[in-house]
Amino acid sequence: MTETSQTPQQAELKTPFSSVPIEITISVGKARPLIRELLTLKRDAVLPLDKRVDDAVELYVGERLIARGQLEEMEGDQAGQLAVRLTEVADLQDGLG
Repeated sequence: MTETSQTPQQAELKTPFSSVPIEITISVGKARPLIRELLTLKRDAVLPLDKRVDDAVELYVGERLIARGQLEEMEGDQAGQLAVRLTEVADLQDGLG
């Protein structure tokens, strides 16, 4: 019988929870309008965010920051679909600074 050595991370992936889907929230920025501005918003209004188009987006599971990345548009069969190219991934034991 051949024994294979696994890293602790590979062993953790074989838990019953490894195939459970999770929801990741992508944060592109925050808006901070005054309440009076919020009450007057109409269709086609533009709400400025605190980030620029080229700034990194943040990925969260619940309230925990797990990664940062850049928004991209998919190509080919999925053209027009948004995606995130990861540029930083948290050590899920410690998180991102």
